[in-house]
Amino acid sequence: MAAPTAASPAGQAGSPFAKAATMRDVAERAQVSVASVSRVLNGLGVTSDATRQRVLDAVEHLRYVPHFGARSLSTSQNDTIGVILPDLFGEFFSELIRGMDLAARAHGKHLIVSSSHDGADDTLAAVRSMRGRVDGMIVLSPHVGAANLADEFAGRMPVLLMNAGSTEAGRASIVIDNHGGAGAAVQHLRATGRRRIAHIRGAAGNVEADTRAAGYVAALGDQAPMIVEGDFSQASGHRAATALLAMPERPDAVFAANDMMAVGALLAFQEAGLRCPEDIAVVGFDDVPIAALVRPALTTMRVNIAEIGRRGVERLIGMVRAGPNAQGADTACEIVRPILVERQSTAAVPTARFNNG
Repeated sequence: MAAPTAASPAGQAGSPFAKAATMRDVAERAQVSVASVSRVLNGLGVTSDATRQRVLDAVEHLRYVPHFGARSLSTSQNDTIGVILPDLFGEFFSELIRGMDLAARAHGKHLIVSSSHDGADDTLAAVRSMRGRVDGMIVLSPHVGAANLADEFAGRMPVLLMNAGSTEAGRASIVIDNHGGAGAAVQHLRATGRRRIAHIRGAAGNVEADTRAAGYVAALGDQAPMIVEGDFSQASGHRAATALLAMPERPDAVFAANDMMAVGALLAFQEAGLRCPEDIAVVGFDDVPIAALVRPALTTMRVNIAEIGRRGVERLIGMVRAGPNAQGADTACEIVRPILVERQSTAAVPTARFNNG
């Protein structure tokens, strides 16, 4: 194979050894200044249509790729959004990232996603790794302390908190009404005639798990709580359901703190020979895609996960564009109200069946 020659133009198509084109190469080919090339590529200042077209033609011919670091220095923006999640596994986070990615791409932005594994130290490490690389951050943490620390350590960078459990004024956030959603799930079960309603909760110390459990208890009325602990995984829902079946008085309904635990519970009940909803009803929370696919289809509290992700990115982009000293800065706490989606897993059963127990 022939060696590359000095005559090969920078970035010339057809030569795998060609040196990458620079902004100066683009300027020389377009017969304009480097400053004019920068204005066209960064969308700053005013250039004539003719100049803009010559620059774009030169960029295409030379296959010029703007240097990311240089561009961020000239514009003070990276066109990149950081996202810190407690986990990257599962349908909930997949849907959330999907909504974020669609919104980011619509605005010409990129995402950098990192996992904090629920810990404050990991959250801070993720924040530090993103500083200088992103224009703003979305932080989803089920632990109030970790979310607050992330906000503080971000400095002047815009931060939008998600599900941090706080509705206090003064910080941009999106929070699901976990208490109200849990209460609505229990009220639905009571309306279908169920009276021995158990709860499979998430891990203790998790803001969402704690709030949903509190909403369950508040909606029970005079019924004594029946609570078993899970960790939001399908396997933990299966274990919790097995424990419920071993109780002296079996529940006739279960409210699980998320859909994956509800699916695990459905499998455990089916393995035990129970019919759902005839013998035991089940309600989940989130409305992840699998909720409509299992049999019986799962009744759940819908929060439109992808839309929450989209909304978070839209708000953060607005904060970035406004700048840190903007008048009327976005500090609102946006509350998402879950909506009951009724499916087969909670179909009403004749009253006589409960009376004859």
